Amino acid sequence: MPGNHGTAAALLDDGTEIIDLTWPLSASTPTIQLPAPKVSPPPFELHEISRYDARGEHEYHNYFVSPEHGGTHVDAPIHWFTGRDLDDISTVPLNRLIGPAVVLDVSAAAANDPDYLVTRADVENFIEEHGPIPERAWFLLNTGWGQFYSDPARFLNRGEDGRPHWPGLTVECARWLARETNVLGLGVDTIGTDAGISSAFEPAHPAHHYFHEAGKCGMSSVANLERLPPTGATVIAAPVRILGGSAAPARVFALLPSA
Repeated sequence: MPGNHGTAAALLDDGTEIIDLTWPLSASTPTIQLPAPKVSPPPFELHEISRYDARGEHEYHNYFVSPEHGGTHVDAPIHWFTGRDLDDISTVPLNRLIGPAVVLDVSAAAANDPDYLVTRADVENFIEEHGPIPERAWFLLNTGWGQFYSDPARFLNRGEDGRPHWPGLTVECARWLARETNVLGLGVDTIGTDAGISSAFEPAHPAHHYFHEAGKCGMSSVANLERLPPTGATVIAAPVRILGGSAAPARVFALLPSA
């Protein structure tokens, strides 16, 4: 069909920049650390099966151990109790993983305050400057936290108070975006879609609470958000299809057509 050929041509156009938004998985991949009595996920492990040797003279291959919520990953609605009866990662429709991107840059504010919380007013100011949020868009939050990804201790940023500190959304902003806009989901460059201090909010972890309640996905540890413009990119998220899974590591990338 002509329309399909046109879409393929656009994807393959030399003028289209493809930006990888995925961190590679490795033994140094940061994993979220949960307070007891909750159980924290294990680290990523890669185990060699053979490498052109007696175990398999023609092939190099491995197996790996990984948490669902490891590295750049997509959370399905079923991940949170408010979405417990909704999609798992294997049943999330593909058209809810692909969409235009809006990128709110709060990196300057987060550099001065690791607990910076994005407000509804911040988003409304963005809309006033850049126009309405497109229908079924990924709402991406560039906090500048990606610069710390290679240093897990800094990325997780546990303070002297024993609590993690990284930016996120206010309760009001999370509720409004999830319930009153048509965004596909929330993507962040931090290890989770909620602020590090959000366990003390009411409700706790409001981005998880409201987005998953609304049947929307989350993306965490998204790389290279500073390379995306405020609008104009298209984001494609491709999580591993784990039957019954609450989340999965994903290859996430953005298409940025030439001006």
